Amino acid sequence: QVQLVESGGGSVQAGGSLRLSCAASGSIYSKYCMGWFRQAPGKEREGVAAIDSAGTTIYADSVKGRFTISKDNAENTLYLQMNSLKPEDTAMYYCAADPTPWELVFLLTPGVFNYWGQGTQVTVSS
Repeated sequence: QVQLVESGGGSVQAGGSLRLSCAASGSIYSKYCMGWFRQAPGKEREGVAAIDSAGTTIYADSVKGRFTISKDNAENTLYLQMNSLKPEDTAMYYCAADPTPWELVFLLTPGVFNYWGQGTQVTVSS
């Protein structure tokens, strides 16, 4: 059973930065697809950024150029560096993992991921 624990959320003003981290219970990052998702109140969960086992990344259009996903296989940690934050980035952010080698294009779809963290709240004020 894979366990994921997110950290790094908080409250910032628009234009600020945060770095989210996701620690895994085992050495999965070299083998699993990983993703960051977010869900705002009253909205569906949406893909933000994802990375496959080879390290190839994909981003939602809304965050391209502002967010960067990365992983440290040795530390079993996934990161999401978020810069130039906007009030519309306010949401609960979730880390997800899956062992299936999905095509990159599918990795922003919540339904392909089997393992999820509990989430960390990000609030951006104007």
